[in-house]
Parts: sequence; structure tokens; C-alpha cells
Amino acid sequence: MTSTKVSKNNPDKESITNETNKETKDNEIIRNKTTQNKKGTSLSKKTNKSVDDLSNEIFSELIAKKVSLVKEIKDLETKKNELEKDIESNFKGQSENVAKRVKGFQEYLMGSLQNLSQNVEKLELVSQPIVVKPSPLDDKKENLNKNELVTVPALSETFKPDETLIRNCFSTFTEQPDFYSEPWKLRRSLDLSDIEVMDDWFFNMGGRGSLESRGSRQKNALLSAGLIAILGELYGDQFQTLILASQPERLGEWRRILQDSLGLTRDDFGPNSGIVLFERPEGVIERADRLEANEELPFIIVDAAETSVEIPILQFPLWLAFAGSNNEIYDDLELN
Repeated sequence: MTSTKVSKNNPDKESITNETNKETKDNEIIRNKTTQNKKGTSLSKKTNKSVDDLSNEIFSELIAKKVSLVKEIKDLETKKNELEKDIESNFKGQSENVAKRVKGFQEYLMGSLQNLSQNVEKLELVSQPIVVKPSPLDDKKENLNKNELVTVPALSETFKPDETLIRNCFSTFTEQPDFYSEPWKLRRSLDLSDIEVMDDWFFNMGGRGSLESRGSRQKNALLSAGLIAILGELYGDQFQTLILASQPERLGEWRRILQDSLGLTRDDFGPNSGIVLFERPEGVIERADRLEANEELPFIIVDAAETSVEIPILQFPLWLAFAGSNNEIYDDLELN
């Protein structure tokens, strides 16, 4: 009863109590919000830290891969340079040799096809009448008992009557080359050593014999061009040059050098022309026999790569066989 009265009689005290309770509640709310903000801040910091670590790890992996790729690229470039050097050193010379062989075979094949077409055009399709000549055995022989003394000149004296003309040609061969001279004239110059070899062939061998190779097919063909030019001065159109080489590439090289040295064309190489090319000795022998039957003179040239000369070739009055060294023959076989 007494306390009730006091509370009713003291309203100020009751308001103070209510205000105190309100402040207490507000403080608790503020503390709760502060605690929540701290938890959110720490959580965000943890999240940012994990993202940075992941980014750094990814960048580290990318940098490592880049370094590895750069190293592989450098290794590949080094191998590429080594391969290019190897190709240039090992295959450049072989490619040039293959190109020469293909070029020589092409020229030989084109010339052969042209000669074949010309021969076909010249074939006589009309049968010729057969003329029977009397046998020499039917002729009467007189003075059978008469002895005749036949003098055979020495082989070295064969070209003695024409020595002045031949030596004049030698002197012109040592002068400056004339690139615009007439066909069948030598358009190149020769060394004194070549002149000595030609002099020996004419005046010691009598136009028949074997000579040591000059070291290459080009030099042999050039010397042969000089001999052909001189024989052309001596015999005109009454002789034909027959060249024996058992490979198309070799014949193509002979054709190219003679054509350049003597100012010739493709028409000058063929069965009915000044120079005929053969791969087999049987063809050379048959053609030489036919020329002699027609009172013409064959001049046979045997390439240095031929290791032997057929015996029937030695019976003809003019022949030249180049004797190649073992190294020269071996190198020539390697190229072919």
C-alpha cells in the first residue's frame, strides 16, 4: 500500500527509469551492428586475399609456359638453320650435276628426234631398178707375171705434204678467239700444250692413235674441235666425224661443246651431216665402212669414259681415242 502510493505520487522517478531502460537497449543494438560490420569486413578481406593468390598462381603458370615456348622456338630455329646448311652443303652440287645430265639428255633426245624425222622424209618409197655390174673376176688380167714394186709411205709422213697448212692453223688457234667466224672454223683459242698434242697426233701418229685425256670432256671436245676444223680445211665435205660415247648425257655434252666451238647448228649433227653421235661401237664401224665405200673419209673419236676400243675401229685411217685416268673414269661413272 505504501509503495503504491509513492509511485503514484512520484511520476518523475518513473520516467527516469524508463529512459534508462531505453538507453540500455540502444547500446545493445549498436554493439550488435558493430560486431556484424567487423565480421563482414574480415570476410571480404579473406575473399580478396584468396582471389589475389589465385591470380598470382595463374600468372606464374602462364609465365612458365611462355618461357618454355620461347625455348622450344629457339631450339626449332637452331635445327632449321642446321638443316639449311646441311642441304646447301650436301645437295647443291648434286642438283647441279642432275641438271647438267638432264640438259644433256634433253639436247641429245631432241637432236635424235630431228634426225629421225629428216631421215623419214628422205626415204625413197619408189623401188629403184637393180643394176647388175660385171664382176671384176670376169675381166681379163694382163701382165700377170709382171712384178710391181709398191712403196708404202711411213705413217708419220701421212700429213707431211700439208704441213704448212696445218701449222698455219696451229698459229691461228693460239690467237684471240673469233666468236663470229664461219661455221666449221674454230671459234675458241687453244693452249700451247694443246697445240703440242695436236702436232704429235698429225706428224708422229699420222692421224691414228690414242691421246691422254686433257682432264675433262670439255677440254677433250675443244681439242677435237680444232682437229675437225683442220681436217675440214684438208678434205672439205669428203669426211665425216663419228663420235662414240656410251651414255646419252655424254653425247649431249659433246654436241653442246662442238656446236659452240665450231659455230654449228642442230642440222650439222645427223646421219647425213658433218658429225654423227653413237652410243655403240657397232654403229660406228658400220657407218665408217659405208663412208669408205662411198669414197669418203671417216674420222672416229672415242670418249675418255670408254675403257676399251673395238679392234675394227683401228683399221680406219683417222681415229682418236682419249685415254682417261682412273679417277676421271670413276668420277664420270659417279655422275652418270
